[in-house]
Amino acid sequence: MSETDDLRALMEADRWIERVSARRTHLPESEELAQLESELRGLQRSLLEIEAVAGPLKSAYDEVARESSRLKSRANDLDATLSASTANARELSALEKELSHVRMLWSESEDRELELLLEVDPREAEIASLKARAQPGVLRRRELIEVIAQLQASLSEELVSLRSAREERAVALPVGILSRYEVSLAHAGISGAAQVIEGHCDGCRLALSPLDVDRWKAQAMGTFMDCPECGRLLLP
Repeated sequence: MSETDDLRALMEADRWIERVSARRTHLPESEELAQLESELRGLQRSLLEIEAVAGPLKSAYDEVARESSRLKSRANDLDATLSASTANARELSALEKELSHVRMLWSESEDRELELLLEVDPREAEIASLKARAQPGVLRRRELIEVIAQLQASLSEELVSLRSAREERAVALPVGILSRYEVSLAHAGISGAAQVIEGHCDGCRLALSPLDVDRWKAQAMGTFMDCPECGRLLLP
């Protein structure tokens, strides 16, 4: 192989490394995961906001429900006592008065229980709805994380192989040319050489001036002109 062919092989090796590296860091699955996580965070914020309101309401409802149950039990006990009582009129009057008071409190407690239930129910329904909406996303997120890990591991292995092959191509070049190439690579990125296609450097995509095209065509075999714009070694 000629030095031009060796340089072109190194250029292609670096371009492949760049493509695989870019693919590894810009997987479609990673973009989907980022969008999905943003949606899940939005649902989580909504859930926390509703729970912040629903939590105290549910606690208040539970407390009132317990009080209603206690008052109901007390009213039933008093009613049973009155039905079976052989007490005197004064004692019976006291029991009836307490029963009337307990029933009044029980009624008020049940009214409050119903009011709180009407506030709690829609919020609990919304909480359930948000959790149901989030569930498919949570499962998909888990799948994406696994897929991304597998793809990145595979691409990492491919990069190791490509870099090894790249080193083999690099040592095939004369030290002087390789040194120029590496300097151009560090400056321009992706690759240190580029092809001239229809008067354009295919590295920076800019057109060469007619004078530069003439200079490039007139260069001796085994010598390489730098692109005036990006500094890459220009190949036919």
